[in-house]
Order: sequence, then structure tokens, then C-alpha cells
Amino acid sequence: MTTTTPSTTGAVAPAATREALGPTLIRLQRDGADVVVVDADLGKSTTARQFRDIYPERFFTMGIAEQNMFSVAGGLATLGYTVFTSTFAVFAEHAFDQLRMSIAQPRLNVKVVASHGGVSTGEDGASAQSIEDIALFASLPTFTVVVPADVVEAEAALEASARTPGPWYIRTGRPKIPVIYTDGPRFQVGKAHMLRDGSDLTIVACGLMVERSLRAAEALAAEGISARVLNMATIRPLDVEALERAATETGAIVVAEEHLVHTGLGAMTAQALAERAPVPMEFVGVPDRYGESATWDQVLEIMGLTADGVATAARKVLARKG
Repeated sequence: MTTTTPSTTGAVAPAATREALGPTLIRLQRDGADVVVVDADLGKSTTARQFRDIYPERFFTMGIAEQNMFSVAGGLATLGYTVFTSTFAVFAEHAFDQLRMSIAQPRLNVKVVASHGGVSTGEDGASAQSIEDIALFASLPTFTVVVPADVVEAEAALEASARTPGPWYIRTGRPKIPVIYTDGPRFQVGKAHMLRDGSDLTIVACGLMVERSLRAAEALAAEGISARVLNMATIRPLDVEALERAATETGAIVVAEEHLVHTGLGAMTAQALAERAPVPMEFVGVPDRYGESATWDQVLEIMGLTADGVATAARKVLARKG
């Protein structure tokens, strides 16, 4: 696990993690990955349509039929292709049976890339806000599950998925968010990346909550509180060794994610540490409710998914630790 000093100053223009898909697919195919893409009529939003514009014979549109899309993807994978599927996270949930039977159980080489994850779809409202997807995909034993922190890490995760046989779920987001990895990606499958060291507590985060956790750590430092920040981009397999080390060395954990608190990264972290190194924990995520329609940053504010929310959780866990 390496340490780096990330940039949160806006020196690089913010970008949505979904913007990595199209350009990365084109590059993978040019590099000989033998890619095909199966789409559920959302390629413009997911950016997969950029691949279609260059390789139309390798792009298959199923229409609004996610169950069919995943079944077709499984079939194409049996022919030896590296298959990427393109849809929104909330619509991928519709096809759990096909994902389980046609991809997960036979361990087929299908990469489910689902955009518009979490509540940051904003104005689209609760029906389009996927807050259960990480739990669903992490429940499938053969899937690798990744939630990139920025567009640079999303690109690295996509490339890693193409090199790694088997099913993957990569959740990308709609809004443009700050770029953390301005000096290049540090992504390794199954490995947490320490973005900031600290001794008083550890903040474990994924997705857009990573940058917010870094800002929380900066605010806490002004109060004399030393917070370690781990980017846990890989949810499955979870880096249990990094979590155990953080719990042992800092004695308290805060988990921050854009997902239901009781079924995602926080729940998996708590289970791992209950077995290895129990410490006080706090959780920042979507509470036991559905979202609502507002701008994406307003929805995150309503849910408490902010730098202030993470800092508040840190102070609470330190009070329990002390």
C-alpha cells in the first residue's frame, strides 16, 4: 500500500467517471483486447457509443432490455470475446437472475460497467438512484466489484478488468467530480490506496466520497486530528489486511460511501474487522431511506454525504475511542 499526495485544488478539470468508458474501450480494442460491447440503449450517457462510432461491427444494442443484454453478453463471452456491457446501475439491478445464472455461476468474462450509480443522479429522482447495487454485485461470489474515485482511476480499472478474466462490476457516476490522481493512477485490484497517512483514525472511502474524505481530513488536521484516508476502490475482493493494519495503528474507523450504509462497504468493513481487529466505527452513507429529486450536490447534502458529514463522524468515533 503506497502513499501519495493527491491534488484536490482543481488544477485538473473535474470529470465524470463515466467519461472513461468510451475512450478506454477504443484504446483496448486498438491494443488487441478483442472487445465487444453490448448496450441497453444508453450508450450516449455511459459514453460507450464512442466505441460504436469506431467499431460498429463490435457494438450490439439490445434496446431497453437489460435481462436480454446480460444473457447475450454471457453468450458472446463463451466465444472468447472480452465483453463489456453498458447501462445505468439502477437498470442493471433489474437483471439479477441473468447476472447470477448467465455470468456469475459460469465465471464468464463479462464486465458490467454501470453508470449513474448512487444518489448523485440528482434530478432523476429516487427511481433512478441506485443505492443497492454494490450489495447485489458483491453478493455474487465470482464478481470483482470496483467503485473508482475519479476518472483516472476509472480508466485504470477498466484496463485492469480487460486483463483479468472473469466477471467484473464497475460503478461509474454521472456528475463531474474533482480529479484526485493528477499524477497518474495507483489502482491495483484488491488493494487499498493510502492517500493520506494519519494516526488518530482512518477514513475508508470509495467513489466520490474519497475526495470528500480528503477534504474532511484537511479540516480535521486544522483541529489537531490526524486522519488516515484509504481509497478502497475494490469492494470485492476487500483489502482486509489494509483494514486490519489501519484499525491496529489508528484505533478507529469511519467508512464513507454513496450506498446504503447497512449493506455496502461499511457493512463489509465491519464484518472484516469484527473478525480481526474490532475498533469503534462510524458510517457515512445513505441512511435507511430512498432518495429524492434535487441537484446531485443537494441530494448528497440531504443525505449527509459531505466533507462536513465525514468530519462529524470522525469526531464521534474519536469520542468513543477516547
